[in-house]
Amino acid sequence: MLFLLVLALTGCLSEEIPTEKETTLVRVGEEAPHFTVGMLDDTAITLSDLQGNVVLLTFFSTWCPTCRKQMQQMQTQIVDRFADRKFRFLPINRGETQQTVQEFCRELGIAFSVGLDPDMSIYSLYATRYVPRNFIISPNGKILLSETDYDATIQRLLIEQIEQALQTTE
Repeated sequence: MLFLLVLALTGCLSEEIPTEKETTLVRVGEEAPHFTVGMLDDTAITLSDLQGNVVLLTFFSTWCPTCRKQMQQMQTQIVDRFADRKFRFLPINRGETQQTVQEFCRELGIAFSVGLDPDMSIYSLYATRYVPRNFIISPNGKILLSETDYDATIQRLLIEQIEQALQTTE
């Protein structure tokens, strides 16, 4: 195992780990790919139905510690902050069963609606790898921001970008 780690760190393995940029399929300024997602509450949301709102689209997985941290903070840091404004948070689970996602939401006390993408067909429109993935989509459907990972700096960036985008709609 140590041998493989040394090979990986020295670049002796031929397969390099792709970067966030290399795995992102949609870029800032491009139109967000359209989709319809089934939600845990048995409703469905079509991205085009959200036009006119600023949308924070977040792809996550329940096994990801960073995703867990982000999802725990979203209600107070994002959802409540932008309540009663033209904003919509659309978290979509990537590649897991409805039961797994329901248990995750119950465990974390998540009250907001969560989408399911068990075959990763929606995720594959946006990226090929890495979670959490956050895309801010403008009211006219253009990608304003694309970020992978989640920490205090990214949280501030998301809030600033959402606020800036909302100023153009209100």
